[in-house]
Amino acid sequence: MTPTILVADDEPSIVLSLQVLLQKAGYAVRVARNGEEAMQSVAETTPDLILLDAMMPKRDGFDVCQSLRADARWKDLPIIMLTARSRDVERQKGMALGATDYITKPFSTRDLVATVRKYLAPEKVQP
Repeated sequence: MTPTILVADDEPSIVLSLQVLLQKAGYAVRVARNGEEAMQSVAETTPDLILLDAMMPKRDGFDVCQSLRADARWKDLPIIMLTARSRDVERQKGMALGATDYITKPFSTRDLVATVRKYLAPEKVQP
């Protein structure tokens, strides 16, 4: 079964590039354009991993991360925060709220895919 990644980001160009990159790497991709959509999407069908932008409308990524971690169903769901905020304080906040990892924009596509693979069993990925 192909692992599913939820990309939660409000920037259309980033969403498109992540979709193409991750699909090429063998993953199924779903998209949420704000924090509320991200929460709804996870509640409908839990993805295998979430790429979560910190700054989104309606509910920011920090709030979404904290809400997901507060629910036992998603305590082990890998959440990678993806943000333009590179200050240490922001990283510490994301990790304290339960993020599994934290990547700053702009990011290396190779590093992003390597990080995703680190949290998803490689044998699940279909070439």
